[in-house]
Amino acid sequence: MMVQCDSQDIPVVRQCELLMLNRSSLYYRPQRDEEAKAFERRVLNAIDKLYTDRPHLGRCGMTDALAQEYKIEVNPKRVRRLMKKLGLEAVYPRARRNTSQPSEQHRKYPYLLRNLDITTPDQVWCADITYIRLHRGFAYLVAVMDWFSRCVLAWQLSNTLDASFCVAALRQASAMGRQPTIFNTDQGSQFTCEVFTKVLTDAGIAISMDGVGRAFDNIMVERLWRTVKYEDVYLRDYQTPVEARLGLGRYFRYYNHRRRHRSLGRRTPASVYGLELPASVRTVLPTPAKTGIFETGGGRSIAAIAAVAPVALRAPSATAAGVLPMATVPPYSRQESVQRMGTC
Repeated sequence: MMVQCDSQDIPVVRQCELLMLNRSSLYYRPQRDEEAKAFERRVLNAIDKLYTDRPHLGRCGMTDALAQEYKIEVNPKRVRRLMKKLGLEAVYPRARRNTSQPSEQHRKYPYLLRNLDITTPDQVWCADITYIRLHRGFAYLVAVMDWFSRCVLAWQLSNTLDASFCVAALRQASAMGRQPTIFNTDQGSQFTCEVFTKVLTDAGIAISMDGVGRAFDNIMVERLWRTVKYEDVYLRDYQTPVEARLGLGRYFRYYNHRRRHRSLGRRTPASVYGLELPASVRTVLPTPAKTGIFETGGGRSIAAIAAVAPVALRAPSATAAGVLPMATVPPYSRQESVQRMGTC
């Protein structure tokens, strides 16, 4: 030490002044409480064991568990400090992530439906995306519907969230020869991108977009998703993209042409919109073929005897006015089959 406490020449006070050292620092002796350290190690070990067994416990639940199972009475604030020291955090459902993520480079349009009376078909169309849970992964479903009649004009299925399948659904609905005055969507990047909005602006259609986090601004299509999932998706439990495409096509035909709505005076959406049930719509699914390739409209299911490379799912859908022909149905029961969807 630089300070010599037993020096007879220079007092300790003068030595501290020369070294610019506080005398309290010289005289300080750390108090090492081994009992307190041992207790903290015990608490840390107990928290680690409890968290490994029950990772949902937060500071309050952990405090109760320590008292009940290890007879350790500690303050919740101390538990929080020690959990932070161990890098532990309770596992619990967070607030749902907003999946409608706009792009900073894309233009945002105002919401045009506030206080607007929608009284006729083709006054407002709306579109949105939802997900369909499959056995291995997800498929993404977009639908374009008429606000007044609730009629689904077009839908597309994809395994990616790029804008192409949304543009395809929009073009498919427009191909019917009718167009709306206003087209309403959320602020997802699929709907704000230039390739999507250009189709609308070129046709002279006013673009309306929901406010961020305001699902009620597009309530009709949100209600459609609830109906589709409760009446079809959750009951069918689709395992493959092919099953989902065929099942959704069947359900949307039922929804448009047979499902009556109280808000429409017990009429169907297609009758209110002015569409008749196409004669080509099949009411009974055909029997699967026994060949290696099973045609399903625009997609196909290829059995294990044919090797295929993975491709992005693109399932052309049925419009409200008509459907694509279906030759056969894929063999849902065969586990060895490799499912493939694509435009051929």
